[in-house]
Amino acid sequence: MPVRATKRGDARTPLSGDYDVLICGASFAGLTVARELAGSGANVLVIDRYEIGERQTSACAAPTEWLEKLGLGPSIRQTFHDLLIHRPRREFGSEPKDHRWTLPWSFSTFDYRQLCELLAEQGEAEFETAKVEELVPAQDGDGQLLTVRTDRGDLRAPIVIDALGWRRVLSTGTAIQPPNATLSRGLEVHPPISEHAPDLELWLDPKYIGPGYSWAFPAKDEVRIGVGSFDPALDVKQPTLELTADEGVPAKGWQGNYIPHKLRNATEGSVFFVGDSAGHCLPTTAEGIRPALYFGLALGRELRAVVEGRQTREQALERYAAFHDEHRFAYDWLLRVQKIVGVANPRPLMDSALQLFRSQRFVSWSFNHYLDICPPAFIDVPEPAAAEPAVAPVAPVPA
Repeated sequence: MPVRATKRGDARTPLSGDYDVLICGASFAGLTVARELAGSGANVLVIDRYEIGERQTSACAAPTEWLEKLGLGPSIRQTFHDLLIHRPRREFGSEPKDHRWTLPWSFSTFDYRQLCELLAEQGEAEFETAKVEELVPAQDGDGQLLTVRTDRGDLRAPIVIDALGWRRVLSTGTAIQPPNATLSRGLEVHPPISEHAPDLELWLDPKYIGPGYSWAFPAKDEVRIGVGSFDPALDVKQPTLELTADEGVPAKGWQGNYIPHKLRNATEGSVFFVGDSAGHCLPTTAEGIRPALYFGLALGRELRAVVEGRQTREQALERYAAFHDEHRFAYDWLLRVQKIVGVANPRPLMDSALQLFRSQRFVSWSFNHYLDICPPAFIDVPEPAAAEPAVAPVAPVPA
């Protein structure tokens, strides 16, 4: 299990203060928001329970173009142009067990710590380790300042972002409690390998899991291999042990997490939510890194307009929520596909569906449409025009 590298003893001093922007969560989404605020003059604080890059919770892979366009190329460990799908043979059928799809764009695994450090270097935010506990109800006289309680003290800012993950910590609604929640569940190990494994692999094999899939993502000197279930109540540890045994690799370096598979609201009250806290992880595939970067860019651009006086916080809340909601159709469609996969996987229906992907034209069409949900071209899109009229910028917090 990961070990916290947070401040302890004499170094664990009380933490308080007022900031222009408070970003809770220092992984893909939170660091991307901070990146977009660089050079704005805003006093930005990023806080997280763990040090930057300390706690990896996914197989860490994304479309290569996203990584390269964001200047994160040095973190890449291995790049893949094909996806190898393993499917058990029919008892009396003649269909091949393996399906190899040549993708219209490449996918790369990366080093989590290095990528997070690269993202952080592109921003100008302060960083502190602290456990975020709750949003403090507004008191008379607070004006627009929001207060976030941490285990080191209270922090205040007019702009607060929850990028803390699926628990949605700063929500004032009912706490999310698995397994009775719209969550998937993943668990994987990271055994070392002596040679580069050549393929990005998925198993649609009910031997390991029915409503879900298994994977092996090589990353140069290790392979990230595990099992994901669309039903959070199902055990994924024993199937992971079975998969590693079948593949002849040791079950070392355990990590896992719950994964939201349905969009949540992007705003609540005056708080912005991004990444898993907003349900930005894509259903069916459980791809969460690209959406975290994508929505992090969108939110960061809206907030930059606020701190520079080109729109109000309320206008940013409205515009960001509208941008988020524009994606509901695609997310709902992928959730329907996820439900179909969960039902079809143990049945011959899945083999019939896979026949469509024997056509390279269909593979390219489907994967390009999938990429367009959070397209890499968005990185190059000029910052959107802010809402009118322009307003006075957020007053800088005294140093």
